Amino acid sequence: MPAPASADAVLVTGVYGAGKSTVVADIGALLGERGQQYGLLDVDWLGWFDSGISHRAHRRAVLGNLATISSGFVIAGVRRLALAWSVRDRAQLDEVCQAVPVPLRVVRLEVPAALVEQRLSADPTEERRGDDLRVAREWLAAGHGVGLEDLVLPGDAPVRETSEAICSWLGWI
Repeated sequence: MPAPASADAVLVTGVYGAGKSTVVADIGALLGERGQQYGLLDVDWLGWFDSGISHRAHRRAVLGNLATISSGFVIAGVRRLALAWSVRDRAQLDEVCQAVPVPLRVVRLEVPAALVEQRLSADPTEERRGDDLRVAREWLAAGHGVGLEDLVLPGDAPVRETSEAICSWLGWI
């Protein structure tokens, strides 16, 4: 079922620790305060499982989950979708665009390495302190995810300021 022309989506991306999930949650709060219909997805949550499958099969499962849930939101009448996920390269972004049934814009949060270190080092979960911090360092050093965005915003600005800037840029508020 094709989505109505009035539905659209934003993907907030950046390295681990950039604040993507926090900003997307605040976008929901901001839209809710204005009585707008919205759906929020932290795409990482769509892939928190371990079944012994390959990395490639895991990514296909995450994208399948994304397609199903985002389509369900649109069918239910949601007109604004905000997604949080770290997108590494053009191929991965293209897969996300194919999975989401409405036009997708991309905002990358650019965060100083020291702030990423601070945020992830203070996390109470071992995975965030270990794996996510290691991956964030690698992504920052290699420039992964850079150049895929329609808009770059500082990830060290106040959350409400960032969510308002995104919603205003999209014409949502």
